[in-house]
Amino acid sequence: MSSPNHELAELLSSLFERHVDSAPESAEIDRNLWANLRETGLDRLTGGPDREGGEAGWAESALLLRAVGAKAARVPVAENDVLAGWLLDAAGIAAHDTDIRVAAQLDSVGRSGGVPWASESDRLVLLWRNGDDWQVSDVVRSEIGVEPGRSRAGESRDAVVVDTSGLDATPVPATVAAEYRLRGALTRSHLMVGAMSRVQQVVVEHAGARVQFGRPLAKFQAVQHMVADLAAETSLADATTSAAADLAGRHGFGDPRTALAVAASRSVTGHAASVVVRNAHQVLGAIGFTREHELHRYTNRLLSWRAEYGSVRSWDDELTRAAVKAGSANLWTMVTGG
Repeated sequence: MSSPNHELAELLSSLFERHVDSAPESAEIDRNLWANLRETGLDRLTGGPDREGGEAGWAESALLLRAVGAKAARVPVAENDVLAGWLLDAAGIAAHDTDIRVAAQLDSVGRSGGVPWASESDRLVLLWRNGDDWQVSDVVRSEIGVEPGRSRAGESRDAVVVDTSGLDATPVPATVAAEYRLRGALTRSHLMVGAMSRVQQVVVEHAGARVQFGRPLAKFQAVQHMVADLAAETSLADATTSAAADLAGRHGFGDPRTALAVAASRSVTGHAASVVVRNAHQVLGAIGFTREHELHRYTNRLLSWRAEYGSVRSWDDELTRAAVKAGSANLWTMVTGG
């Protein structure tokens, strides 16, 4: 790890370790944590020239997103920075305020469901198709219809309804819409890897400390197999997601290699989440479902995040189409990136 990234990792470790969520079951943004992120410039880590923020890339964003996932933190880091902030930069829309923004891609009738933190935000950056063109607009939340909802993990996931005909919009290339989808997908992969790493810690600690029939759970072969499977899936998700972030940082999202790597990351993390959630709850038993225990906060988020910005099935299908298109002669080259 480079020196700047090492310093960022230490900052994140210190910031998240000392923060205590006073309402972990709430659907609202953790304002105290968000204020700390803003004070340290982490609310807009990848800010462009028209925003007060850093000039970081995906390597740094990955560290922050994984820290959010590992803490089950209720903060819209991905939405405010990597998605909404990036859309503003892509459209050339300046924003010097410190408002919390989230992004939403609207359908043909001006609606988007399951928008993270929409009811909690100050503004929404909207992306929609108008004929053959794509448009972006930065809108105050009070001007948008919001139908409150919650994810499986209890976080704010709201439906928004907008009449786009009267909005002041900026045209953007179709490539922006394609990149928006990939960016959103990759943020979820990083959040999931962070959550999986914490689940693994919780499971290992429990298996070592919990005694059944006179010996620790970790001594039972069946439990060892479940923990090993969980750890293997977490490592695989980590590796594929890191590879996708590396390609995004080096080649951008317009490169086919990046798009394929993101699809692989989402497929792998989605399938890994099934194993991690199942094995973790099997090892911990009923206690993992109780309100007092932290495990369900991570497992429910894993199940929620894996369904956002494309289902596991949709990413599996994308990989299948890429493999069929490559054919037997080029399949190995596609897999290795050679």
